[in-house]
Amino acid sequence: MPPILGGGQDLYAYEQALRVHGIAAVAGADEAGRGACAGPLVAGAVILPPDLRPAGLNDSKLMTPAARDRVYEQLVAGAVWAVSVVPAAQVDRVGVQQANYAALRDAVAGLSARPGLVLFDGFAVPGVAVPSRAVVKGDRLAACIAAASVIAKVTRDRIMVQLHQCHPVYGFAAHKGYSTAAHQAALDEHGPCPEHRRSYVNVAAASVRKAPEGTVLRQGTVAAIVGQNEEGSAQAAQGDLLDFGVVAEDRSRARLDL
Repeated sequence: MPPILGGGQDLYAYEQALRVHGIAAVAGADEAGRGACAGPLVAGAVILPPDLRPAGLNDSKLMTPAARDRVYEQLVAGAVWAVSVVPAAQVDRVGVQQANYAALRDAVAGLSARPGLVLFDGFAVPGVAVPSRAVVKGDRLAACIAAASVIAKVTRDRIMVQLHQCHPVYGFAAHKGYSTAAHQAALDEHGPCPEHRRSYVNVAAASVRKAPEGTVLRQGTVAAIVGQNEEGSAQAAQGDLLDFGVVAEDRSRARLDL
C-alpha cells in the first residue's frame, strides 16, 4: 500500500499510486442519510476510469447542489457505479449501523467490474468479498470516495424531493429529512409519516405527543408501525427512481483498462 494518503496531494494521487502498485481498479464507497430522521439511507460505489476527472469533484457536502448534479451526470455517463437504497423501515428494523453496512456491501456488490480494492469512507465494513480499507475523511482525500459520495447524495436528495410531493407538510425538499428546526416543528405539529425513522429519539417522542389520549405505547409499537412503512410509500419511492433518471443499480458500460 502507498504510505501516504492526502497531505495536500491531488485528489486522484492515491488511486494513481495504487495503480503503480498493481491495483488497477479501485472502488470508493460512501453513504448519505445516516444522520437523517426521515427517508432512506443510500450508499454509492464508484470505480473511476483513469481518464475521468469530473470538474469540481469534491466531498459532496462541500459542493453546491448544481455542482453535484453536474458531477453526477458525468459519473453516471462515464464511470462504473452502483447505488443501494435502504428504506426507513429497514433502518428501524436492523439499526442504522447494520443498515449502513448492508447498503455499502450491496453497492460494492452491484459494480459490474470487480475492484482490486475498496476504499470506504470513515470506517471498515465487515463481510465485503474483496480487499478493503477504511479512510478517515476519505471523501476529501480520494477521488473514488468523493465520487461515491456524490452518487449517494444526489440519489438520496432526488428521492427526498419526490417524497415531498407525497408528504408536503414536512418540507422534505428543503431539509432532505435531517432534523432542522423547521422539520422538527412540522414533526411536532403533525406527528411522523411513514417515511420517518421511528427508532430515532425525536421521532419516537413526536409519536408519543401526537398519539390519541389513552393510547398505550410500548416497545412493540415501533415494529407494528414499521410494517406499515414497508407496505407503503418507502418501497414505492424506490420503484419510482426510474421516473427521474436514477436506478437502484447501474451496471455501467464504461470502458476501463482493468
